[in-house]
Amino acid sequence: MHVHAAAAPKSGRTQSVLRISLVATLAYVALTFVAGLRAHSLALLSEAGHNVSDFLALLLSFVAVYFQNRPADHSRTFGYQRAGVLAAFINAATLILISVWIALEAIHRLSDPVPVQPRLMMIVAAAGVLMNGVIAALLWGVARDVNMRSAFLHMAGDTLSTAAVIAGGAGILFTGQNWIDPVLSLLIAGLILWSSIGIVRETLNILLEGTPHGMSLHEIRKGMEAVPGVQNVHDLHCWSLGSNSRALACHVTIPDIPPSESAGILEKLNHVLKEHFNICHTTIQFEHENCTILDRCVVPMEEMASGDSHAHHHGHSH
Repeated sequence: MHVHAAAAPKSGRTQSVLRISLVATLAYVALTFVAGLRAHSLALLSEAGHNVSDFLALLLSFVAVYFQNRPADHSRTFGYQRAGVLAAFINAATLILISVWIALEAIHRLSDPVPVQPRLMMIVAAAGVLMNGVIAALLWGVARDVNMRSAFLHMAGDTLSTAAVIAGGAGILFTGQNWIDPVLSLLIAGLILWSSIGIVRETLNILLEGTPHGMSLHEIRKGMEAVPGVQNVHDLHCWSLGSNSRALACHVTIPDIPPSESAGILEKLNHVLKEHFNICHTTIQFEHENCTILDRCVVPMEEMASGDSHAHHHGHSH
């Protein structure tokens, strides 16, 4: 028996926010790169590289939002909900590579310091704090799934790391110690790495159809077996269709009753799953005997002994 969740609403506001963010980020990338070359600042150049990744992240998020809004069809019966998850995974994996590059460059500069222009660093970084802060605030207002949260983390991380560049520029200006610049770059790389690993873990769990974070199959089974008429819940699977959409499939043993009576049990089961576990897409198969799994086919244990064919009572309900 099958229940579908309603389709996600269109996200026109999200797409508008992403368009504005794309234009602003691209302009800042150009400014930071030129300023980094003129100031001989690895911190600014690493900011430019980080913002390039942010531009790609925002672009991927924009494309993902477009695909996520497309309805399900006969080829993709679950729709395109995982487009955003895939975009977030690519974004985070790219950031991990960039953080490693920044760290290696910073270590090289620690052994061979390069004079920098702190005033130019501070001016450009101040503009970056303002721009990244505004974009992060806009993204926070629409960050409802892992795709948009990853984009928000990019911009929030940029805001903090760019603020650190201002502090580093001030430190170089007053002390003349150029090693501050690569040390700042190492801190920025660490911040990027920390935020990215969390996104990679979350998206990989979704893509590999793992049990959603924070959910317990034991608790789900316990809640379902508390429904009157349910004797046993087995072959239970729970996974994420997207970052905000969960699905469940299982076999439920009930007494040998007419289908019209089993409909009430199904309704109660779906109520428990929706209200207590936020699971709206379910496939529940009712059975009247205990089953075991043989070659990926669920077979009543009595029929395994006799070798007879088998059939289960199942159907669809929306």
